[in-house]
Amino acid sequence: MSWADATGADRIAHLAGLLDTCRVGTHRADFTSWGFYPPVIWRNYWHRHSYYEVCLVHSGAGRFSTRGQDHEVVTGDVFLARPGDVHEIESSASDPLGIAYWGFTLRTGCDGPRPDERGWWSGLTDTSRPVVSARSGSLAALVATLAANTAPVQSGTEAVLGGLGAALVVDTARAFAAEEDLEMEVPEPKERSVRLVAQMQRHLMDNLSRPVTVRNVAADVHLSERHAERLFLEHTGTSMMATLRRMRLELAATLLLDTSTKVSAVARSCGYPDARAFSTAFRRANGRSPLEFRAYGGTLHLDSVEQG
Repeated sequence: MSWADATGADRIAHLAGLLDTCRVGTHRADFTSWGFYPPVIWRNYWHRHSYYEVCLVHSGAGRFSTRGQDHEVVTGDVFLARPGDVHEIESSASDPLGIAYWGFTLRTGCDGPRPDERGWWSGLTDTSRPVVSARSGSLAALVATLAANTAPVQSGTEAVLGGLGAALVVDTARAFAAEEDLEMEVPEPKERSVRLVAQMQRHLMDNLSRPVTVRNVAADVHLSERHAERLFLEHTGTSMMATLRRMRLELAATLLLDTSTKVSAVARSCGYPDARAFSTAFRRANGRSPLEFRAYGGTLHLDSVEQG
């Protein structure tokens, strides 16, 4: 996406007052400034800030000077003035510089990384890292999307802007971070068969009141009936239909504790349209009828069962 082509992108300045702070993992970002310069000839004389100031070049070219060095910047570049860095920005006279800019402070929470720990944030905090980068990534799209969410302000805007603001801070830091700082150990994904069985169990749980067959469940995970049943038995030690019966009767035991619900209604809620079949299945599993179970409040007295 070309940021320069984004309609209404100059509305980024309207984020002031709408996006002032956000959580970024264990960090907190407080935004101090938002702005937009169209491609005109301009010069921002020597100055410094107590926060990170980031400029994304959306058109033209210019010069960014800091730490005794001059850096040529062109469309697509992003450049950074860290807190305390004295810097100057000057547009090219022949190819006027247009930028979007944002400023923020970054604070680490008490549960944040150790002082020697590195990560995406190192692109900001490590002063040995570059101040100009061509790795603008998704910054253009993020800034344009943030600007687009400034009008109209609707219910949910605060949450949307908070998420986009956090992504903006991370992608800003990534643009200047070393590749090794961005590497991380990714937990091994669950074995596919484990995920499939979990999905089948969820299907059973979600459909306790409805007719369910192995075919239904297998179709949900895009497996053949035979493969699905074999996989389920292998991982759970019981068949799919036996598991369904257990789930239904466990639900029934809970529902029966509400004495205002008729046994026939409990039966239907648990996938038994025939109350007699339900009572037979419940007695077989619990040693007493649904009414007896309810009468004892769900408590099972072993001596009375043995005597019966």
